Amino acid sequence: MNKVHFIRPLIEKYQRSVPRYTSYPTADKFQLSFESQKIVTQITELSPKNPLSLYIHIPFCNTLCLFCGCNKIITNDKSKIDIYLDYLEREIQLYVSLLTHTPQVVQLHFGGGSPSWMSEAQISRIMNVLRRYFNLDNADEIAMEIDPRHSDEQYVRHLKKEGFSRISLGIQDFDPIVQKAVNRIQSFTDSNAILEAAHKYNFKSTNVDLIYGLPFQTLSSFSSTIDTIIKMHPERIALFNYAHIPSLLMPQTRIKDNDLPPSNVKLDILQMSVEKLIDAGYLFIGMDHFALQDDSLSQALQNGTLQRNFQGYSTFKDLNMLSFGVSSIGMINNHYYQNAKDLDGYYLNINNNTLPIIRGYQLSQDDIIRQHIIQKIMCQFKLNFNEIETLHNINFNHYFNNEVSALKILSQDGLIELSDNEFTVTNGGRFLIRNIAVVFDQYFNTTQPHRYSKSI
Repeated sequence: MNKVHFIRPLIEKYQRSVPRYTSYPTADKFQLSFESQKIVTQITELSPKNPLSLYIHIPFCNTLCLFCGCNKIITNDKSKIDIYLDYLEREIQLYVSLLTHTPQVVQLHFGGGSPSWMSEAQISRIMNVLRRYFNLDNADEIAMEIDPRHSDEQYVRHLKKEGFSRISLGIQDFDPIVQKAVNRIQSFTDSNAILEAAHKYNFKSTNVDLIYGLPFQTLSSFSSTIDTIIKMHPERIALFNYAHIPSLLMPQTRIKDNDLPPSNVKLDILQMSVEKLIDAGYLFIGMDHFALQDDSLSQALQNGTLQRNFQGYSTFKDLNMLSFGVSSIGMINNHYYQNAKDLDGYYLNINNNTLPIIRGYQLSQDDIIRQHIIQKIMCQFKLNFNEIETLHNINFNHYFNNEVSALKILSQDGLIELSDNEFTVTNGGRFLIRNIAVVFDQYFNTTQPHRYSKSI
């Protein structure tokens, strides 16, 4: 499906703050009372037959982008990264010591921060550590988030040498006025050089992150950015809505509310962007993601295997994810866990030879059912009630009596097509997929909307 119905009245009606559902329950529901021993038990029970996904959080950046909501540490002292890598290896050792086999890894992702702030030598160092404790021979994807301001073709070539197959570039906006307002001055030349290098060295896929709703953005200026991105021809594009939450993110207090584009202009920008990307041959994956027709993400959407995890939309199904580094989030079987969010707490735990887990969550049977449903809605854009009944041994209409009533309202408004046994998200409803998924979120608190970004 490559035709998109952008229905303004519908979008305006359902414009509210809702979770992005990279997990269910969402991370803000994780509990400080969670015992890390539960993760120890789950690790020891991992089967050699089940491959893993790995996430490595590198929190360091050399500059502060005012819009950013990530866990980051601003420094120009790369010796701090060396110390951090020491602790990363010790954390990995703590996990691997619980296993009797060498885990097979099919997906590895470096996020941040700016993981590309690591030097080439530091990249090789952490990759050697990972190969020492994990089998990466059959890894289908090794990916890194790249900041083009401190990367070049040589850096990309080194990543390829180390086995990387996908990179994601943060660009946000090419307009110099917008860049100055968010403290991220980044030239087209630097960004394009990274994409060209990735294509030159035959990376499987490239992604570009854009943000609409930043200060001083206009329809005309962002249209120019979209035109430029289309010419650069990345395989994937993520078009995020800027979440302005200065009450939670201190750097955003330096962005003035009056400098942000009004809501009607934001919708103009989004509509223009979507129409141009679709006309340029990108498939609308859902929510805010686009991919070229022959990219694996588009193929996963079309064959019904699309998944969603902490990195967003993915082609990898039912993987346990081990996550390492400060603030990182992982999942083993039906248990989520998150590491300490500050370096001191992270280092202290490892110095005490304990997993640096600060909080977590064990899913109940009800959570598992709702998690499955939300994953179906977010990735397959439809839900068959009989399938849920058979898999979870419930009567759908009885179990979800209140939710069915809410679905009827969504159907009346045109977000879904509802029958007795299933519903399908409409073309126009794809933009508001989070508003549909939230129907099945029993923890969603409408009195705390500031915790989440707006759906559009």
